[in-house]
Amino acid sequence: MAGARQQTQAEPATADREIVLSRVIDAPRELVFEAFTEVRHLSRWWGPEGFTTTTRSFEFREGGEWVFVLHGPDGTDYSEWIRWVRIAPPERIALLHGEFRDDPNAFESAVTFTPDGAATRIEMRTLFPTKELRDEAVEKYRAVEGGRQTLDSLAAYVADLARKEVEG
Repeated sequence: MAGARQQTQAEPATADREIVLSRVIDAPRELVFEAFTEVRHLSRWWGPEGFTTTTRSFEFREGGEWVFVLHGPDGTDYSEWIRWVRIAPPERIALLHGEFRDDPNAFESAVTFTPDGAATRIEMRTLFPTKELRDEAVEKYRAVEGGRQTLDSLAAYVADLARKEVEG
């Protein structure tokens, strides 16, 4: 057929190394951003179901770090390290996340906070150095399910904060 064109959206070259999660949270963007960026909030919701977080150090600024331990429900401790790469309040955060500073397997994440009426759409785009590291995160560490649970925890925590602000 002359003149007929089929449009297709090409997958990005990084698709096999990426995990993308999003969720709408019933709270204003500024409150969701605050819960994601202040240590007093992070330790209350960060991590999948059954996990707790102990912060060793925290400095929220570009180039700053968050060093923490995730305590699994089975008693396993996971050393974690995040460097805040780019911060654009209250819209976007870019970070590097590994087990320790200079971890060669560290992955990049971009977190966006977009108004959705009175709610906020949060999207986490995580890019691993290799397809194999992404696959290991998905299969061995259940990264997709754990990420969804973490966003669910954030949503529940922020809803509680918003309710207390209204009551308070």
